[in-house]
Amino acid sequence: MNRISTAKGLRNTLDDELERIKQRRLDEMKRQLLLKQLKDQKPAEPEPEKPREPTNKDILDKFFGDRAWEVYNAATYQHPQVMPQVEKILVEGMKTGKIKEVIDGAALMGFFRSIGIPVRLQTTIRISEKGELKTLEQKMKEDQG
Repeated sequence: MNRISTAKGLRNTLDDELERIKQRRLDEMKRQLLLKQLKDQKPAEPEPEKPREPTNKDILDKFFGDRAWEVYNAATYQHPQVMPQVEKILVEGMKTGKIKEVIDGAALMGFFRSIGIPVRLQTTIRISEKGELKTLEQKMKEDQG
């Protein structure tokens, strides 16, 4: 009798475990089906994209040419306190049509100087010799040696 009750208890435990496994698999299948349905619905009803307001960088990018970004970034790095105000003025001029032409690096450098913002750029002098570019330092070392 004792052996029979142990076997029944073991079978009940195994049956319970099997039911839990079945339930977990069923829950997982339901979840996957729900995810698939949600995924299928998204393309069916695309949200109309709102035309986003162009950022200041977008507006500046339309008018900056040549090396203007290099000058602008150097000015922002060297004068972080005043550049947000200068950016605002430039963008306002571009929006209102006061600035109509593309601004190159030299023109932007001149503008910064005219409003009292000196901007220094990293410059290197290179010499072309026999199709090879050498810095001034390399050229001087070769001439001495």
